[in-house]
Amino acid sequence: MAEQIWTLTHGNSPLVAIAPHNGHAVRAELVDYYAIDESQRLYEEDPYTAEWVKIAPTQIVATRSRFEVDLNRPPERAIYRTPEQAWGLTVWKQDLPSDMIQCTMDNYHAFYDMYLQLLHDIEARFGYVVVYEFHSYNHRRAGANQPPAPEIDNPEINVGTSGNHNDYWHEVWETFSSTLRQYDYLGRSLDVREDVRWLGGPISRFAHQHFPRTAISINIEVKKFFMDEWTAQPDWDQIHELGKAFAATTNPMLDVMKYKFGR
Repeated sequence: MAEQIWTLTHGNSPLVAIAPHNGHAVRAELVDYYAIDESQRLYEEDPYTAEWVKIAPTQIVATRSRFEVDLNRPPERAIYRTPEQAWGLTVWKQDLPSDMIQCTMDNYHAFYDMYLQLLHDIEARFGYVVVYEFHSYNHRRAGANQPPAPEIDNPEINVGTSGNHNDYWHEVWETFSSTLRQYDYLGRSLDVREDVRWLGGPISRFAHQHFPRTAISINIEVKKFFMDEWTAQPDWDQIHELGKAFAATTNPMLDVMKYKFGR
């Protein structure tokens, strides 16, 4: 029987927010199989992204590490089996037993079953769905005391459109990005760009494939300037201000969707 490896808070709104890589816990039976330690896992996870889902009435937060199962990978790559799938890391000391793999994948599919039903329910009630999917990314991989990656290829916020930035949704994407750029972020503007590093992954594509004319799913990748990516020490002032910036986009997004759908 599948476990629930997420928390779900229901709200009365077409707005949903997800933090699929916030989790750090792993199943006890897997611990002895890991070749990597907790600090290596934490470096590639997305801590504190659960803080930003609070901007939406309906909230989903993954409670397990992406190193147990990555909900934002296709099923054949949801368990990191090779270093190429895991930033060069050898994740496992040996192959996992088939029953452990089956348990992990049952949980993965249970997530998508839940998510599909949730999107159906929201679409039925409101006529459309707006999903904010929060991630973060590392930009100091050269070392804690080394220069960060060049800003030209590493915006503070990468907005992934999952290849869905077409004429039908153009005004909605532009509303999100332009509103976020216009926010007064501690006396400056945020560097917000679309599809520089990622287009988005399976969670966003899943919504677009099942609800191509009624769901917009925004993959939001935040550069880890709001924390020390090597120690995971948070900068709470930045985290809270980013939350305010994301919250400032929600009413304009809902307004443009109401106009688009006439409801």
